[in-house]
Amino acid sequence: MKILGVLGGLGPMASAYFLQLIVQMSEAAVDQEHIEVILHSMPRIPDRTRYILGQSADNPMPLMAEAGRRLADQGAEVLAIPCVTAHYFQKQLEEEIGIPILNAVRETAACLEEAGVDRVGILATDGTLASSLFQNCLEQHHISCMAPGEQDQESVMHLIYENVKAGKPVEFPLFQAVADRLFAGGAQVILLACTELSLVKRDHVLGPGFLDVLEVLARKAVLCCGHLKKEYENLITQVSGLL
Repeated sequence: MKILGVLGGLGPMASAYFLQLIVQMSEAAVDQEHIEVILHSMPRIPDRTRYILGQSADNPMPLMAEAGRRLADQGAEVLAIPCVTAHYFQKQLEEEIGIPILNAVRETAACLEEAGVDRVGILATDGTLASSLFQNCLEQHHISCMAPGEQDQESVMHLIYENVKAGKPVEFPLFQAVADRLFAGGAQVILLACTELSLVKRDHVLGPGFLDVLEVLARKAVLCCGHLKKEYENLITQVSGLL
């Protein structure tokens, strides 16, 4: 089995939950059958969204590359970065680090296409939306995208930065209101396309029609480096007419 490197700390709680997901998803009867993981948690990496939006000149790339090289030097053969916005830097990071990095965006697109989804709503950071990471990839799979309106997007950023990243409970009614408007606008599935939002699914019952991108990344890591439990083959919360 390949050794998995996790470039973490972006943010710390999402990284911790990612490790939990890997353990939960692994088909392992004893300790020795679990994936070997090397974690480098570097929370001092500058904010990715602020840099992408031009609100900060503090480039997160050098520290991400440094952390990745340390993981490779310790024996990691493939990397996972439990931060969706960081995927904006993936190509350059792979060139700098020299080992493959799992791509949660492409894996999510493949998951949606396999399930027959053709219209999704995206809950993500301003940086992820501005970079069109999901929009461009999903368009190649003939899947159309919806983003929240301006006020709802402010609510999403509040949930990410003022709730989860601040170590506070998620204001679930606020989350539900944003999601309801996306469903009302025609979204078949809503992507939790920020790893902080994965904590909403962890702590609350969301109902049908959600896909957690952190779960998609964790599943890919398990498939790449270990053995997946059968119950994690389909990650979209149950929707009539979909796989």
